[in-house]
Amino acid sequence: MTFSIIGRCAETGQLGIAISSSSIAVGARCPWVRAGVGAVSTQNVTLPALGPDILDLLEHQSLSPQQALDRALNANGWSQYRQVTVIDGQGRVALFSGQQALGIFNAVQGEQCAAAGNLLAGSEVIQAMVEAFEQAPGALADRLLAAMHAAMAAGGEAGPVHSAALKIAGDLVWPIVDLRVDWAEHDPIGQLDGLWRAYQPQMQDYLTRALDPTAAPTYGVPGDE
Repeated sequence: MTFSIIGRCAETGQLGIAISSSSIAVGARCPWVRAGVGAVSTQNVTLPALGPDILDLLEHQSLSPQQALDRALNANGWSQYRQVTVIDGQGRVALFSGQQALGIFNAVQGEQCAAAGNLLAGSEVIQAMVEAFEQAPGALADRLLAAMHAAMAAGGEAGPVHSAALKIAGDLVWPIVDLRVDWAEHDPIGQLDGLWRAYQPQMQDYLTRALDPTAAPTYGVPGDE
């Protein structure tokens, strides 16, 4: 039903998630990032509250990822239905898959990353994601997307996927990348990759617009002068 990868870039400190699902609009419920704090993917029978709850515990109570994950799961209940991965601003990771996770499920920790999935074509899908992330060159977004493509090459989900999302936090209070394919009959991961390729060369310009409008370039659209 869902597979995802969370990761940290050791060079920039960026934190991010890439995720895909057979369900509609996975990006609306499952990926959570906070600059300098961490990233959380909450999936399977999704409880979106786990994302901000865990990030709050990491930020305000200085808990480890495992402590924050355990406390949030215990507080919200029904943990046997949840699958959650956490990475903090130092690259430390925690994983959880409840006994009621769907179908074939797996979660694997890597070097400053973790991948997890349920209703998979096979458990090896998740190991392939971790290896792809660790070996891929480029920016964090490129490495996260490489992991998603590796998942599909290894078999992906047991059925077709229909939505995908990519979310990355840098050193600002809002995500520097927040891209979503909420529904696609075919290849939402490929469409998400295409969105990133279109957005990447413009990303810094949008950050400049926010931080120093006098230095921002224009795009020649009405009102953009």
